[in-house]
Amino acid sequence: MGFMARRENGMSLDDRSREIFRRIVESYLETGEPVGSRNLSRLLPMSLSPASVRNVMSDLEELGLIYAPHVSAGRLPTQSGLRFFVDAFMQVGDLSEDERTSIERQIRPEDRDRPLETLMNDASRMLSGVSRGAGIVVTTKSDPVLKHVEFIRLEPTKALAVLVGEHNQVENRIIDLPAGVTSSQLTEAANFLNAHLSGQTLIELRAELEKLKTQVQSELTALSQDLVERGLAVWSGTREDGRPNQLIVRGRANLLEGMTDLDDLDRLRMLFDDLEKKDSLIEILDLAESGPGVRIFIGSENKLFSLSGSSLIVAPYRDQEERIVGAVGVIGPTRLNYSRVVPMVDYTAQLLARLTRQPR
Repeated sequence: MGFMARRENGMSLDDRSREIFRRIVESYLETGEPVGSRNLSRLLPMSLSPASVRNVMSDLEELGLIYAPHVSAGRLPTQSGLRFFVDAFMQVGDLSEDERTSIERQIRPEDRDRPLETLMNDASRMLSGVSRGAGIVVTTKSDPVLKHVEFIRLEPTKALAVLVGEHNQVENRIIDLPAGVTSSQLTEAANFLNAHLSGQTLIELRAELEKLKTQVQSELTALSQDLVERGLAVWSGTREDGRPNQLIVRGRANLLEGMTDLDDLDRLRMLFDDLEKKDSLIEILDLAESGPGVRIFIGSENKLFSLSGSSLIVAPYRDQEERIVGAVGVIGPTRLNYSRVVPMVDYTAQLLARLTRQPR
């Protein structure tokens, strides 16, 4: 398990303070409701009066670990308190055999021949189902070895570029045509690319074409050359490594369950807006890459979703060369079941890494 907790922080509280704090947090994670001193005194293994519990709660409040919402007599953990609980108290167990089987049923070794988007859909839907949050999977699109390219005119200024990979996977891209391009030039550009593919990826092909610049200019008309270069640029995307990102989110309806407060709904709308931003794709990958194993970001600790007050549990997965090629995780309210979700995210990332490392 890659998740590392700083449990030594818990030594700053005495036994009864630790127990009362733990009960407040666990009650919040289970019900979302504040818990008062009278109920706590009944739950505690030691004999403490409600008045004594209130004194401890006052100390915990001074430490910034709990607070009283509105005029409630009960207490809830603060974001700092949740972080403290995760680091100092949370026990992250292993998955049961049934849970492993359930995850493996969605992400199987034989699935490597299925389209990448389908695998991402299944993984995000599965994580949503087991976490009751929104499952997210971010990946850089694969850069397949190509064996055939074809251009099909759709209208005077647009064409469909059809890429066929060595394992017969097909990827379609709509490209803008240079002004005045003819059907024969579409064919000429495709023929030129097919003659130079020779088992290369698009990134390798672009590098090869840079070397062949003079030959390209002599073999192709200016329009056809523009078409070749424009088509390759569109396919290769906008990232520095030439592989655009994809984000799939499933289970947004889960986040609406039990929400009646207008402030909560406003924060949820902010979260959805954040998820739609393109920058969020790179940001999630960066968050996953910035530490080993599973990372937990609670509320404002995660600047990407800080306004929506959400928690993000995320883990990277790597290819055979140990490069991070994607991230998998769960985003939801701060009362996510962290101890249960962390090992599920971790195991899902491991399975996706295995599929990524197998030839497609």
